[in-house]
Amino acid sequence: MTKRSQRSGVRTTEATPEVDFKAFSERVYPFLEFDTFHRNYYSTLERFARGDIRRLIVSIPPQHGKSVGSTTLLPAYMLGLDPDMRIAIASYSGSLASKFNRRVQRIIDSAEYADMFPATTIKHGTKPPEYVRTSSEVEIVGHRGELLSVGREGALTGNRVDCFILDDLYKDAMEASSPVIRANCWEWYTSVVRTRMHNASRELIVFTRWHEEDLIGTLLGREPYRELRSWSDIDRLGRDEWLYLNLEALKSSPPSEVDPRAKGEALWPAQQSVELLRQKQRLDPIRFESMYQGHPSSKHGLLYGDAFAEYDALPRDIVRRGNYTDTADTGDDYLCSICYAVDADGIIYITDAVYSREGMELTEGMVAEMLRRNDTRTAAIESNNGGRGFARSVQRLAPLTRVEWFHQSGNKEARILSNSATAVHLLRFPHGWHLRWPEMYAHLTTYRRLFRSNRLHDAADAITGIVEREAGDIAAGEWRRLRFI
Repeated sequence: MTKRSQRSGVRTTEATPEVDFKAFSERVYPFLEFDTFHRNYYSTLERFARGDIRRLIVSIPPQHGKSVGSTTLLPAYMLGLDPDMRIAIASYSGSLASKFNRRVQRIIDSAEYADMFPATTIKHGTKPPEYVRTSSEVEIVGHRGELLSVGREGALTGNRVDCFILDDLYKDAMEASSPVIRANCWEWYTSVVRTRMHNASRELIVFTRWHEEDLIGTLLGREPYRELRSWSDIDRLGRDEWLYLNLEALKSSPPSEVDPRAKGEALWPAQQSVELLRQKQRLDPIRFESMYQGHPSSKHGLLYGDAFAEYDALPRDIVRRGNYTDTADTGDDYLCSICYAVDADGIIYITDAVYSREGMELTEGMVAEMLRRNDTRTAAIESNNGGRGFARSVQRLAPLTRVEWFHQSGNKEARILSNSATAVHLLRFPHGWHLRWPEMYAHLTTYRRLFRSNRLHDAADAITGIVEREAGDIAAGEWRRLRFI
């Protein structure tokens, strides 16, 4: 049985056998709900707690339990493993950081914690009098360890910090969008956090992304990192490498050992369903890509943004109808097939689209049905990567459409960037297209000028192909002859 000395408050029993982080969390917080992603998230945090990971960055959507794991349960667990550890929690305000500190203290005070970590105790009332216990600093009785909390840009006392946990360094989008606040945050990080570290210090940075130049974005742009896809990535970490885990609200990256969801699945469907997340995505695709997907873009760095004009009805002077299809290059790509109409002035009206990651056996029928539905007479389909077979199947299913397949040999980056202004000028999308094709809308409106920072090029490639075919030398700047086979 665990006993506490009436004189000193020190627990007197020996430590019980080590418990893993998930089991610890369930004992001290029995109300926790664990989904698959929580288990993998907590497994990652445990590897951090035990020193297998020295530098860890985690990006998680709002309301998915990130702070409970990283900033409430984890510090208590680490102090149980090592009562001599000095841990500092930082957040955008001192009051929020102190709130985390008080939660950790309540866990350490609990009987469940005493059973697992009897050697880790903190001051009770006035005893022992020589130890500190406030909302921003608490010391471990009989050991050198302590837990500090500080707001962003606040000072840290003492000579060393063994572990930093930085949680939500920006209050909201307004703060993260401020160049002054971002600069101050970076200055504080380099002049306060980094100067308190020693060779064995650990860092955990965990927050929802707000801006591409927030602390996470700046660090990933300046220091080496490895994305966590399999557990073996931890064993391959370099000494100074960051381990980066980004958990998307709606899975868009390929399935992995750490995040095995199929594309399109919600991260925590019991709390945030696919339908709810899609609603949020339609309301503000740019913000959704940042906060919920972990792929932020600043508006000044976007290639198209929200500049595309919309229309309510097609004009009467339509002179031709066409289709352009960019077949999927890899399993991570989308097939993007767009039907359009061109008026007498050369304005291009998008009328229909298929934007899908489904296999060709399904998208062949979807595209053929769209061509029939839109009375499309001519369709151009890229023959790259199996596109020729796709085109033949579509031709068979839509016999009234003349299907042409061609090899696209132009440089994708040069094509997309050089035609972007003309695309914005000439293309018109139907009113409410963000509701009809939310993924295509999101990928176009968040597409970045810095080409290599984009994960998906399919929608941008397709509208570029339309512009090249329909606008000729004026649009392309340099007409690239397409070799029809």
